[in-house]
Amino acid sequence: MSSPLTVSRGSAMYVGALLGPGLLVLPGLTAAIAGPASVLTWAALLVLSGLLGWVFAALGIRVPSATGVRGYVALGLGGRAATATSWTFLAGIITGTPIVCVIGGSYVAELAGAGRVTACLIAVVIMLAVLVITSRGLRTSSAIQFGLVLLLIAVVAISVAGGAFAADSANWTPFAPHGWAAIGTAAAPLMLSFVGWEAAAPLTARLTDPRRQLPRIVAITLAVTSLLYLSLAAVTVAALGPDAGSSTPVAKLLVLAVGPAGVVLAGVSAVVLTIGTVNAYVSGAGTLARTLTSQGDQDTPPRWLNVAILASGGVLISLLGAGVLELESLVAVPSAMFLVVYLGCTAAAWRLLPGGVRIAAAAAFVLVLAILAFTSTAAVPAVVVAGVAWLATPRARPVPDHSAARQAW
Repeated sequence: MSSPLTVSRGSAMYVGALLGPGLLVLPGLTAAIAGPASVLTWAALLVLSGLLGWVFAALGIRVPSATGVRGYVALGLGGRAATATSWTFLAGIITGTPIVCVIGGSYVAELAGAGRVTACLIAVVIMLAVLVITSRGLRTSSAIQFGLVLLLIAVVAISVAGGAFAADSANWTPFAPHGWAAIGTAAAPLMLSFVGWEAAAPLTARLTDPRRQLPRIVAITLAVTSLLYLSLAAVTVAALGPDAGSSTPVAKLLVLAVGPAGVVLAGVSAVVLTIGTVNAYVSGAGTLARTLTSQGDQDTPPRWLNVAILASGGVLISLLGAGVLELESLVAVPSAMFLVVYLGCTAAAWRLLPGGVRIAAAAAFVLVLAILAFTSTAAVPAVVVAGVAWLATPRARPVPDHSAARQAW
């Protein structure tokens, strides 16, 4: 029997899926690309995140499926599209988990003055820890997630408070030193901090009353992530000025707040963010993976998914550690896979949902497609996975017309 989720634990899983170790790096990266105008990029992508949250909440209420994105796309676009979307999502989890762990490990290693090999060793430890947590079941996973999110909020609050005291209005000028087009350029890497709604989608089936609980969970998630993202982005520019483009901006803010101990807090927060993100993703992916292969019990990911993540991690982390591959070239690959998943879900939502949320789904589809175009060749693996899954799935019946269902809903 699967464990039910409360609003607080469900919110923690959603927040954990949206927040990642990129929160520690991307304020600096986007500031380096677009200067103070990078805060407009954060604000614009928060609008997209709000649209996606609205769409997934409506889908969760209408189709509270344990299969998450697979159930949504199957009802809206048919079985072949659902299978293609599902395997693309799982491929994103399998390839993305070790990459996210390396991001967290690299942050800790850089703060410690260590090198690439140390970063990869830390990544392996983080990955193994998360797989142990998820293997204990959803109840354990969500309880740990709740604690991790509370700790994360405290660390970011300290960073923002410390930076606020050191803020200087002169750091906001010139506002767009690299031109206004840089605001759009910064959106592609920054999108890594805004994928996550699809990862938590399968967890809606764990809610006892989705119609009442899910809107509250989405509202809490949007409020928390918006506050954390915007405040951290703004304080990074206001307090650090010329150093805003640093690769460790949160560490610098924490040093302003608590002195040298801030470096230790930054390292802890990097590990917390990484564990929280991967925990939420693997928990949600486990539910979907069971429906595709009919393996595993009702509360833990199937063994084959953990084995696939370990195998992917072994190969990718080894190649990164040996210097054969660079992290920057790999980050966009799972991101593109999740964007393809969003395309399928928003297209299905347009067919399934009525009124304003249908318009929101169409707007989100267009925005996601535009961002996907910026990933360039990184989208090729996603297209290959989706194409193979589509061709390997027997042709199903045509998707029915849902106009009457939308009106009734």
